[in-house]
Amino acid sequence: MAVAKGNDSKNGVPLFKNKITKLDEELDKEVVFEFGGPVGVCAMMIGFPMLMLYFWVCLEHHQGALARPAVWTIEGVKEFFFDEYLQKILDGALPNILSVKIYMGFVAYSAICAYFLPGPVVEGFALPYLKGKKLKYLCNGLAFWYVTLVLSGVLHYYGIFDFTLIADQYGPIMFTAIIWGFVMTTLVYVISGVMGKHHRMSGYFFYDYFMGACLNPRVGRIDLKMWAETRVPWPVLFYISVSCALKQYQALGYVPAPAAFMVLAHFLYSNACQKGEECIVTSWDIFYEKDGFMLIFWNMAGVPFTYCMSSVYLMKYQLHNGVAISHSTPYTIALFAVLLVGYYIFDTGNSQKNRFRMEQNGSFMTRNAFPQLPWGHIKNPKYIKTSHGNLLLCDGWWGVVRKPHYTADLMMSISWGLITGFDSFLPYFYFCFFVCVLTHRVTRDFERCAKKYGKDWEEYCRRVPYVFFPYIF
Repeated sequence: MAVAKGNDSKNGVPLFKNKITKLDEELDKEVVFEFGGPVGVCAMMIGFPMLMLYFWVCLEHHQGALARPAVWTIEGVKEFFFDEYLQKILDGALPNILSVKIYMGFVAYSAICAYFLPGPVVEGFALPYLKGKKLKYLCNGLAFWYVTLVLSGVLHYYGIFDFTLIADQYGPIMFTAIIWGFVMTTLVYVISGVMGKHHRMSGYFFYDYFMGACLNPRVGRIDLKMWAETRVPWPVLFYISVSCALKQYQALGYVPAPAAFMVLAHFLYSNACQKGEECIVTSWDIFYEKDGFMLIFWNMAGVPFTYCMSSVYLMKYQLHNGVAISHSTPYTIALFAVLLVGYYIFDTGNSQKNRFRMEQNGSFMTRNAFPQLPWGHIKNPKYIKTSHGNLLLCDGWWGVVRKPHYTADLMMSISWGLITGFDSFLPYFYFCFFVCVLTHRVTRDFERCAKKYGKDWEEYCRRVPYVFFPYIF
């Protein structure tokens, strides 16, 4: 397979030679304590799995209402924790043979596909810790996605696998994913240490375990970070929504509009990750973030089993009440419009920025993956050339706000909640959580850019003053 190459100039964008400067090397080695440092990350590693299981209890036993102690006394809290929380998890959410087969079977299947399926090879950015070397990434996500969809249709049509089992085994599958998140994190940490590939270490074990110890862990042709970011979380999320919709179809004889909405929403997101996989190569996660609990657990367990709350809630509501949640036609149409507009900005915004980066990197390529949306590629874009040598895009959506893909994420995530109504907080958890995550990521990103680009960053902020929403924020 050939490596995608570029010319000295592409569509008016100078080819950036990825020359590594001393500042690049210093920033790449800099350790900045985030999330409250070692204590904060320990709380997150304990608290988030517990929160996911708590949400399962709320969905499974309280129809989406937030479970709480009957009385707020020490005895009341203890009784709630042991009887309402732990006992229900032990009774209904522990991993079993079926849940392990379903989840780990898909993980293994996706890894095999990532290793063997054909696809273009794209070069990443020059890496400071490798003295400017560019790693190559096999981008066969699109082949994996189409093969998986066709295979799913065959399995369903011939009754080989009942996809409603995913919804039935939601708790045990989620618990299996939680355990796998810890196991994979530990394996990457230990093996990368044995191989001498630890990088940017703080000296605090739990902090390094959370943030990651290795920047680019690989197994043969598989880049573990890219595989974990695209091949597991979004397809699993999509199939959870499909399973929940099938459960309602079995009960009602049709798929209600809100359930169809969630299937469409998660198909679009998963499809976008696979069809634009070559763009992910130049993203912040691949270039800078290390592969630790933060990325591994979130991709293996957090994304698919918290972003699915709307789908699971809609199914549980229908099974408990005998009728599906429905809305007026204008309300439903409006939410479909918000979803599709948000997706359009998300798809084209990511495409504009990453294709701009790929042009600089010399790895630009054109792929005819569905759907190719208008304005996904800007020819002769406006940009600021920094004294560092990098180019800051200030055209397309990126001339309107600094983080248009985050704006689109927020539009889509709020629509996922609104389609369920207003009787439960759980479908809105994703939106609330995302507001916090994206705000934190923006802060990290802007601080690093200010250090790296200095006055050029100030000029960029002057030209593009808004972060998420024009004239608001």
